[in-house]
Amino acid sequence: MRHKLKSRKFWICVAAFLGSVATSISGIASESKAVTITGTICGILSAAIYSFAEAWIDSKGFHEDYDDIYPDDYLDD
Repeated sequence: MRHKLKSRKFWICVAAFLGSVATSISGIASESKAVTITGTICGILSAAIYSFAEAWIDSKGFHEDYDDIYPDDYLDD
């Protein structure tokens, strides 16, 4: 968990989410449905993009570990 707090992706996601929440709140305060919906959608997208990026990086790490353990010529024996 500690390495997540040092992640730039995590902090960008947090900033995007907080910006989206602020946009939604300002939309509610100004009674603008378009601004409220935009803020909500951006908040959901920031979390989804972060999740996708983490999953993609984790899958790349898995494949690299797998290649280190089982080189291509391992199966030829």
